[in-house]
Amino acid sequence: MSISRTFAARLMALLVIVGLAGCGASSAPTTAPDAPATGAKTYSDMVLCYPQLGAESDWRTANTASIKETAATLGIKQLVFSDAQQKQENQISAVRACIQQGVDVIALPPVVEDGWDAVLTEAKNAGIPVIIVDRSVSADKSLYSTHIGSNMVLEGERAAAEFNKMMPNGGAILELSGTTGSGAAVGRAKGLRNKLNSNITIIDSQTGNFTRAEAVPVMQALLKKYTPGTDFQGIFIHNDDMGIGVIEVLKAAGIKPGDLKIVSVDGTRGGFQAMVDGWFQADVECNPLLGPQVFELALKLMNGQPVEPEVITNETVYYPENAAELLPTRKY
Repeated sequence: MSISRTFAARLMALLVIVGLAGCGASSAPTTAPDAPATGAKTYSDMVLCYPQLGAESDWRTANTASIKETAATLGIKQLVFSDAQQKQENQISAVRACIQQGVDVIALPPVVEDGWDAVLTEAKNAGIPVIIVDRSVSADKSLYSTHIGSNMVLEGERAAAEFNKMMPNGGAILELSGTTGSGAAVGRAKGLRNKLNSNITIIDSQTGNFTRAEAVPVMQALLKKYTPGTDFQGIFIHNDDMGIGVIEVLKAAGIKPGDLKIVSVDGTRGGFQAMVDGWFQADVECNPLLGPQVFELALKLMNGQPVEPEVITNETVYYPENAAELLPTRKY
């Protein structure tokens, strides 16, 4: 995505203020945005609909905070926010309510990939542009204006690269995946399988639905089925919240940090602490602080300006070696 240098600087200021309680947020930027062209719509004109998929993880909480904080900082006219509690039918109902209201832009973080064609068609027919946020959809790309988020396949490939480095002689791993049918779970699973060395076998894959609570019984069941160290030597976990649940189970089973090679995804404060404590050997970043970019895209769409069809966030992989140093700086 092409972002002006002026706005890019402003985005960096915005990113500093967004975070969870206790993460050391700083004050909001005091400079006003560039003056719009005569007759152009501004943030003060914007009514944006954000039907959040839920609050299943620290990542999602940070994403919500980013949207709300950015909306407040930019002074948009109205943010129509809802929590779908991880149910697609709730999201669809929220989108339809926003269409009925006649909002300017809908920014949709879809809980799953499939099943959006009808409601996206309704939004298009109503002349309301849609930004797909974070996870992807399988709907025809003509039904939405752009997608902004992480490259989920690349995240899985990066995780595979870590296992390849740590297990050069091969072995076996378990996989705890996210919500079945979600773009994140599908992409990360695909990426893992794309790049994992042929001498490393995924002996089982179970969903923990991206939640700590659901990951606990899943991991307990896996430990009854497989012997750590003998049957498997590593675990790929699709997000840090599930990873923290897994750690609880491993501790209870007498497994020590470093006994298994664990790679997680997100880069949350909890994930960094798990690296500091020796549980995670790597944490693949997935940045939730998308608010500034979402609203910039929305303003462009309101003014009929072109946007890139795919906006991929720049991310990296974090390691235990510098986790303690970076932990205090994490905003989520």
